[in-house]
Amino acid sequence: MDGSTWVASLLSAALVVAHITVCVVALGVIPGGRKPSTGLAWLFLILALPAFGLLAFLLFGSTSVGRKRRAWQRQVNELVSAEIRYDPAAQTAPAGPSGGAVRLNERLGSLPLTGDNRIEVHPDYARTFAAMTEVVRSARWFVHVEFYISAWDEATSDFFDALVDAVARGVEVRFLFDHLGSRGIPGHQDMLSRLEGSGIKWAPMLPVRPLRGELRRPDLRNHRKILVVDGVVAFAGSQNLIEPGYDKPKNHKAGREWVDLMIRIEGPAVRDLAVVFATDWYAETAESIRDMLVPRTPVEIERTERAAEKVACQVVPSGPGFVTENNLRLFNTLIYGAQSRICLVSPYFVPDESLLYAVTTAAQRGVEVELFVNEGADQFMVFHAQRSYYADLLAAGVRIRLYPAPYVLHTKFFTIDDTIAVVGSSNMDYRSFALNYEVIVLLESEQVVDDLQSVLDDYRERSSDLSAEEWSRRGRGAAYVDNVMRLTAALQ
Repeated sequence: MDGSTWVASLLSAALVVAHITVCVVALGVIPGGRKPSTGLAWLFLILALPAFGLLAFLLFGSTSVGRKRRAWQRQVNELVSAEIRYDPAAQTAPAGPSGGAVRLNERLGSLPLTGDNRIEVHPDYARTFAAMTEVVRSARWFVHVEFYISAWDEATSDFFDALVDAVARGVEVRFLFDHLGSRGIPGHQDMLSRLEGSGIKWAPMLPVRPLRGELRRPDLRNHRKILVVDGVVAFAGSQNLIEPGYDKPKNHKAGREWVDLMIRIEGPAVRDLAVVFATDWYAETAESIRDMLVPRTPVEIERTERAAEKVACQVVPSGPGFVTENNLRLFNTLIYGAQSRICLVSPYFVPDESLLYAVTTAAQRGVEVELFVNEGADQFMVFHAQRSYYADLLAAGVRIRLYPAPYVLHTKFFTIDDTIAVVGSSNMDYRSFALNYEVIVLLESEQVVDDLQSVLDDYRERSSDLSAEEWSRRGRGAAYVDNVMRLTAALQ
């Protein structure tokens, strides 16, 4: 055997040993601390494509945001728990039908159910911006703004101008936006330039900047949408701070616009949204949250006539800073408790096994279940992963309603029976359960549910029903793609 042949044989043997070593180590390491479906998905990728799979796992296999951030989250939870223990608003909250879910939320997220809140539903994109701008113009003490995707464009210019005017009259304005979520939007650098000279305090969330030592899994996101003004009024929901076509020429050409919903809140729940903002602000700037939560002199806010009064609310934060998947546990708890009707609206419905079983079990025991999703795709992989669940859902008796393209139904809420609603930023997918920071609001109110049902009436009128027979006729090629994307969805 000559030298070159010997070297080639040695190299081949080394590659085989390395392959076997990677596979054996992966079998014992990857399943630890992960759901079986997630562990199996990673193992499949590594066993099939060892080099690529190992590299992907090193880049995307960890959902940790670091010990420092998780330790801070625990400290905040302890601080909040101590503060609310004697909170009159929490002590007087009514014990409604979601009592078990409320206790769960308080243990996991530390925030209580509070009574006597006032809720307005805002389903119109442009009017929501107008309503938020009006509230900012009334601010006397502080304005806290936190949105996943943010852009200073034609649709949001009045809002940003109101922020600048607030600074000029001595109001403290703080602004958070997700670093990577906003960076890809056209005009992002222009927004940063305008912020620099505005007097607004701002910071990117979860920045990935290796040269500054800021390096983490690149697809972790802060997906929250929050506005808090003077501790008196707040907005939360699904709408980003950007025009409805997301400033993308291809979206404008196709007529694609995002459809969203926000809620306006007055009452003690505003304080709890302020806590969530303050936690994120500290994580990015190290500015103490204690000073940000000091009660201010109440101000009069102009009210509209149409609103639900005396609503019991509970703010539920979740994300990689928590290890308990607060949103998923709440969703499952409420769905299993449903007696007559469930209406789900989620643009990205890619459930884990527990949520899929909760939804299909509800339908199988006679609960009327509706699921509103998009007819078309704005995200290829998620869209096809979602489609892979339609057969199981339809077989169980879930009614699937397809919102027409080119619009993107981006709204995220659901209702249970006649009295419970959940509204916020969280999708029903793996990403929102484990990879994104989210915030949702649990509401107990027949009027809020009625208001949301009015929104659903509009969605129903626009949507088409997907039948099991129609779905069974889709091509084998489409089914293959759907199933492959279902596997990738578990790689979290």
